[in-house]
Amino acid sequence: MNFLRNFLASILGSLFAFGILFVMFLIFVSLVSSSEDTVAVKDNSILELQLQRPISDYTGSNELDPFAGIFEESQGLDEIIQAIEVAKNDDRIKGISINNNFIIAGLAQTQAIRKSLGDFKAEGKFIYAYADFFMQRDYYLASVADSIFINPVGVLDFKGLSTEVLYYKELQEKSGIKMEVIRHGKYKSAVEPYLENNMSDANRTQLTLLLQSLWNSMIFDISKTRSISESDLNIIADTLGGRTPKFAKLSGLIDDVVFYDEYENKLASALQLKKDEDINYSTLNDYVKYSNKKILKSGDDKIAVVFAQGEIFYGEGGPNIIGQGIINEALIKAREDENVKAIVLRVNSPGGSALTSDIIWREVALAKKVKPVIVSMGNVAASGGYYIAAGADKIFAEPTTITGSIGVFGTVPNMTELADNIGINAEQVGTNKNAVEYSLFEPMQDSFKNQIQESIEETYQTFLQRVSEGRNMTMAQVDSVAQGRVWSGTEALEVGLVDELGNLDDAIAAAAEIASLGSYGVKKFPKYKSGFERIMEDLEGASLQLKENLLKDEIGDEAYKVLKELQSFKKQQGIQARMPFALDIK
Repeated sequence: MNFLRNFLASILGSLFAFGILFVMFLIFVSLVSSSEDTVAVKDNSILELQLQRPISDYTGSNELDPFAGIFEESQGLDEIIQAIEVAKNDDRIKGISINNNFIIAGLAQTQAIRKSLGDFKAEGKFIYAYADFFMQRDYYLASVADSIFINPVGVLDFKGLSTEVLYYKELQEKSGIKMEVIRHGKYKSAVEPYLENNMSDANRTQLTLLLQSLWNSMIFDISKTRSISESDLNIIADTLGGRTPKFAKLSGLIDDVVFYDEYENKLASALQLKKDEDINYSTLNDYVKYSNKKILKSGDDKIAVVFAQGEIFYGEGGPNIIGQGIINEALIKAREDENVKAIVLRVNSPGGSALTSDIIWREVALAKKVKPVIVSMGNVAASGGYYIAAGADKIFAEPTTITGSIGVFGTVPNMTELADNIGINAEQVGTNKNAVEYSLFEPMQDSFKNQIQESIEETYQTFLQRVSEGRNMTMAQVDSVAQGRVWSGTEALEVGLVDELGNLDDAIAAAAEIASLGSYGVKKFPKYKSGFERIMEDLEGASLQLKENLLKDEIGDEAYKVLKELQSFKKQQGIQARMPFALDIK
């Protein structure tokens, strides 16, 4: 009986596996055949810019991989900007329609796309924008357009920037689970949420200055394209002068209140179409397939662009995690490639493991001995993110980049009170005085705390030294702008933490100038496995992703955000050089 059951199970398993392989083969054939087709872009077309997926700096997909793009959750900033750049010089594309976005991107990424759209418009082509509702970041992007339109019953959010920090002291007291915190830095925000129930004056000051600097950058850009003074824009924000479509038009934030069919009539008019002619749209996703095949920069000499994005953890790393494995491998390849004459390190990270940060810093230092290394900062390059950037020959930041946060800390969970409350008693046995280093169920001993504090101070001094050497500043000068404080890109320029304000293209151009290159191509590192490959290698991971999505739907965004912060904390090992907390700027 068991033999028959096992035999039938084997047959069913084989059939199931064959079915999966057959489906994969059909998908492969379909993708290969479709990749051979040229994306059809008709004359007198509009590029429809809809940014519905999360934006990462770089997806790392291989254009030759037929599975590239399959099951990818994000879209690459580099691909979006390249598509706009190609469209700028494509005679078939007459204009861009920014249509009903709900952009999931950082401010610096949004600013980079906005700048690229400005270059497109400078070529004499039009940009129109329409939405049923404009969130604040969506409006910032749309404000580059020649004309902005909104649905008659739509909503426009324009009220200034804010952020929220969660505090856990009372939760610890009620649960009996406490976070033991050891840190260095006058700005105690790095661990403040575990120690206090309220925001300190120092933390409130730094966050207020940071938000004000980011907001100033936004309204400076909006003021130029909408011809509204910055003071008037602040009045509009303070009075909620754009809260209805009618008020938004009266305040000058938008040009007209129309339904979508009326908006399409305006697009048809801009294209000078006859009454019965249809508008030719080219979607961004389709156009990216076309633009990715276009080589904008070419030459035997190359500039390597190494993308480091995500939190910093010890290990291999991946598309959304910076590990010393994948990043150092990319830096070594770029350093040893004779055709690569300069390296641009693109950093988009709130930091993480101090050890990993130093390992990557060392590889940057080795590369710098051989060829120029330029850093381009994305949305955030703070703490460990700044650590790996500090040794470069030159550092570029966007005005809206969040950087600095030069400080380190350690957190250790302690469950003594919970153990007492539920009747757990832990007894330890060891061979030597310090053999039992630390127990979750016993109060932290001074000897252990002093040991960790010594490591924190040593790591902080090493951090200061790395920055001091890289930025040609004294240790005292670095310490005065460190202490865990965060700065905007604009502020960082003023205090000497960055050299210039600019985007990735500006950093690449600077690298070419330093390396004395006239013509050059660009090589991007690292190459990641496609989303399809990752799912096939780790079906459990795909299952976990599905569970996470279901959990998010069930408990809501706010509760899910708290859960993710706690999960991220659980992964932190060793001394941390990271942003003080997750800044969700709205």
